[in-house]
Amino acid sequence: MGDSTKSPYELRAELLGMAIGILESQTQRKAENEYMLPEGQRKPVDHFTLSQVLDVAARLNEFVSKG
Repeated sequence: MGDSTKSPYELRAELLGMAIGILESQTQRKAENEYMLPEGQRKPVDHFTLSQVLDVAARLNEFVSKG
């Protein structure tokens, strides 16, 4: 499985990377859904914020910490 010798900083960095990946996927899906709409009905898709990244990372950390 995973490397149990990772420092807390390495684990946090991985969680941030996972959070960014999740949010990028969500943003891409939203953009693709907008693209399917007829022109004139499409709305711009906002990119995610740092606050959202930290929120998702915190939820991932909470999930992992609960075991």
